[in-house]
Amino acid sequence: MKPVGRDAATKKYDILSAMLAYGLRQDKHKQRLIMRLMALVTTRYNWQRDELTMGQTEIAKLWDVDTRTVKREMAKLRSLGWLVEKRQAARGRVAMHGIALDQIMLDTKSAWAAIGPDFVARVQPGEVQHAPANVVPLRPVAAPLNDGTLWANAQAVFHSQDAAGFAAWVEKLAVVDYEAGQLTLVAPSKFHATYVTTNLLDRLMVILRRIDSSIAKIVIQH
Repeated sequence: MKPVGRDAATKKYDILSAMLAYGLRQDKHKQRLIMRLMALVTTRYNWQRDELTMGQTEIAKLWDVDTRTVKREMAKLRSLGWLVEKRQAARGRVAMHGIALDQIMLDTKSAWAAIGPDFVARVQPGEVQHAPANVVPLRPVAAPLNDGTLWANAQAVFHSQDAAGFAAWVEKLAVVDYEAGQLTLVAPSKFHATYVTTNLLDRLMVILRRIDSSIAKIVIQH
């Protein structure tokens, strides 16, 4: 759902539509939180650079609240994984945030059908690949040992979401290098690397960025 290219405008509307439909199905507190994020997106968010640069005082004016409420609500959005801090505030400089559009789409999937079949048809291709249809693990795979490292943490999260997919594809990936925001993994075969790159890379990126927002790229080698 990267809002770039010829279909950028449609993708932007689809993302906002998903947020709106999902928000209407939540309690009043969650509805208000989502509405406040949508206000930031529609007034100050730079879609091209994935940058939201706005001071707490400005946000408070937009939301018609005090700055304490701004701090609390922004913290909630970060805990959801919808807002990612890219640069901390400093003297004379406001904080910069990015918006995790992939995570928002994953979290709002339960509301897609309510928008209409045309919407589902547009956004579904990136989702139908989440569960490999022809993969049946021969043995149950236990949750991986999380030793606190970035990749071990990501593997544990993936296993909790999709144990079969983890057993078939993610368990066999190993870290080669992690430098300057790029995580390089090695797969046991060219086919394995191609499958992961084509079908699972977006999911892995969402998981990894929730753990470490500095992740910018994943490379799968074989």
